[in-house]
Amino acid sequence: MRIVRYAVGGERHYGELESGDVDITRFEGDPYTGLSPAGHVDRVGDVVILPPVDRPRIFGFAYNYASHVDETDRDIPEVPVCFMKPSTAVVGPGDAIVYPSDGELIHFEGELVAVIGKEARHVKPSDAPGHILGYTCGNDVSDRIVQRKESAFGTLLIGKGQDTFAPLGPVIATELDPSGLALTTRVNGTVMQSASTADLLLPVPDIVSYLSRYLTLLPGDVIMTGTPSGVGPIRPGDEVEVEIEGIGVLRNPVVAESR
Repeated sequence: MRIVRYAVGGERHYGELESGDVDITRFEGDPYTGLSPAGHVDRVGDVVILPPVDRPRIFGFAYNYASHVDETDRDIPEVPVCFMKPSTAVVGPGDAIVYPSDGELIHFEGELVAVIGKEARHVKPSDAPGHILGYTCGNDVSDRIVQRKESAFGTLLIGKGQDTFAPLGPVIATELDPSGLALTTRVNGTVMQSASTADLLLPVPDIVSYLSRYLTLLPGDVIMTGTPSGVGPIRPGDEVEVEIEGIGVLRNPVVAESR
């Protein structure tokens, strides 16, 4: 199932995006407590596709592909390098990534994102899939200048957490095996990243297990699992696409901040 969250007629709904990406079968309820058919079908062209999760807690994993570690000229981390992004950083498919007025070097990072569907605490890797609702595409937009300055003092917030710096979507794909999905990121149609989630240093079940060892994961939390090599700059006027096998394409324009 490809679960989509959308707005139509001033109301918000969950639905299933049918094959062909033309129709949405509307549901009642939510994916965390239960969905049931509402007996109505909406046309994609008549709705606004929203972020698949409403203002979630966002957990990020840095340096989780060896290829990305290599391009940053660092060593493989001894422990997972985790960070968080504010829920207000989330935007959905088609929404703009706002390039800060004082920004100097803003990068894209295409990533597989896991969506938690069931509370998780002290979960073994073998049990982790039972706590995952599904997967979506993500873009861990990063202000490199600010990030490097923060990281020098052991912190990381503004460099990763500015408004619009966490595009997610377009759907939550359930019953998807995350162990070997093709991931492609394009800027203005040019392929910048091409990798497989098979290359994750810490696979998705281990990521969930690791986090749940120290904190309680809640339904609706999202985990950005890391980016492969090929990250690079974006500028106003660009369009970024993150495509993941079995999920779809997350497409966002980049616009200059206006004050």
